[in-house]
Amino acid sequence: MAFNINKNRYLKNARISERHFRQILKEFSFDSTATETAFRTGINRKTINRIFHLFRKRIVILSKLEGKIGGEVEVDESYFGARRVRGKRGRGAAKKIPVVGLLKRGGKVYTKVVKRCTKEELMPVIKGKVLSETTVYTDGWKSYDGLILNGYKHKRVYHSKDEFVRGKSHVNGIESFWSFTKRRMTKFNGVKKDHFLLHLKESEYRWNHRKNKKIYQSLLTNFRKNPL
Repeated sequence: MAFNINKNRYLKNARISERHFRQILKEFSFDSTATETAFRTGINRKTINRIFHLFRKRIVILSKLEGKIGGEVEVDESYFGARRVRGKRGRGAAKKIPVVGLLKRGGKVYTKVVKRCTKEELMPVIKGKVLSETTVYTDGWKSYDGLILNGYKHKRVYHSKDEFVRGKSHVNGIESFWSFTKRRMTKFNGVKKDHFLLHLKESEYRWNHRKNKKIYQSLLTNFRKNPL
């Protein structure tokens, strides 16, 4: 499909019209794949992929603008990538990407890729994102030892003892987010490691906007103020 160079308030050096740009953004907001979007818009798939990539890069920037969280916060880690190696026990496995997630109950989730799920890696993430005096819920993983000493009210459930809920103590919210994110990523038939953060933050952004369903308008407004 041939394009004329058009003035585009949302996209610098654009070779597509604003109407086409808004079409692409709507498809992205509906979580359509690049293949589906290309079919529905009649625009080349490579162009769609390039613009989707720009959307995701902007979402990563937007995620950095979120402030600290408090109240009641669930903290958990998850692993993405290759299947767990048979016989490999413990947190994670070879070639997996470890991610820590922090979810404010009734609010937003925040994720960060870490090198390992050790106390040395996890504690600075928690202290950098969670307000002191916050009630923090975790499982029994040893890396969360010391949260009380760092100014938090710490509540645990011990999955190793088949304990998943004890009163208000559970991490069901953040585990729901992990399930949501992994389901989303399966439709890409594998995400390249150097693009993983983009897809992770996209999932975070979609989760955080799932109730108000204003992804399209929020992104369009941002792109108008700061073109891609």
